Amino acid sequence: MATLGRSWTRRRWTLRRSGRAVPIYQVTNRLGAGHTVQVPADKIAATVSAWLAEFGTQSPLVDDFVKAVHAGDWHAAHAIGEHLSVQVTSLPAS
Repeated sequence: MATLGRSWTRRRWTLRRSGRAVPIYQVTNRLGAGHTVQVPADKIAATVSAWLAEFGTQSPLVDDFVKAVHAGDWHAAHAIGEHLSVQVTSLPAS
């Protein structure tokens, strides 16, 4: 199991596993209060699903959204994000 550490870089937290930086994404909920979080890819689905649950809904598009982000298919990620009312941005590596 990889150890997980945190380091402060460029005014945000970067997760490190096995000495390598883990990509961090900025995800914005465009409904309601417009929450914005910075999370690793493996937390995007939980974050978006929690936001949808606040409105009493869920969507299979969340999985497609995460797959598009993981694959770097930004056209698909942004198109699916429009349907989910979320926006995602890849933050620069530190």
